[in-house]
Amino acid sequence: MKIGKNKMVSLTYDLHYDDVEGDLIEKATSDKPLSFVFGAGLMLPKFESLLENFEAGNPFEISLMDVDAYGELEENAIVDLPKHLFIIDGEFDTEVVSIGNSVPMMSTSGQRLNGLVMDISDDIVKMDFNHPLAGENLFFKGQILEVREATDEEIAATLGGGGCGCGSGEGCSSGEGCGSGGCGDEVCADGSCSTEGKGGCGCGC
Repeated sequence: MKIGKNKMVSLTYDLHYDDVEGDLIEKATSDKPLSFVFGAGLMLPKFESLLENFEAGNPFEISLMDVDAYGELEENAIVDLPKHLFIIDGEFDTEVVSIGNSVPMMSTSGQRLNGLVMDISDDIVKMDFNHPLAGENLFFKGQILEVREATDEEIAATLGGGGCGCGSGEGCSSGEGCGSGGCGDEVCADGSCSTEGKGGCGCGC
């Protein structure tokens, strides 16, 4: 059976920066493979298109330029937020909001995203909302383990809730966390509202 629309695909991969000689970013093994419904929009489009018509047992190597992966670095995704947004019960949350930490946020439209804390001053927290792999060329090397018809339940679950997986636009992979380093209260990324509710950990899922 070949990979195509509404097929359930399971595969392994090693993901490197640039090429096979690049540093290893993450991997999925035969014990913990990446599984997804093909054509459901969970994977990066270029990544998915290059797997079409592969069969179980086929090896693959996929190189993605940054524009086909998580995009180029965008300067306007680096923003200064008022420090008071991160004050909880009268105290600045130094445990969550620390340099190098990834903090779950929410835009005014309700979109969940992670911001990397770059700098903290007296009044401002500088955050980077680029994907952790933005600006990076990626190289995948792996093997197709299984291709089968997805069940109606699997397709419905995909359409209803989205998901995480390497090669997905959600920035997750095989449970590794993909650059997410912290949990905390969600705030509006543009600084237009106060903290509200509890955030989640990892991947923006």
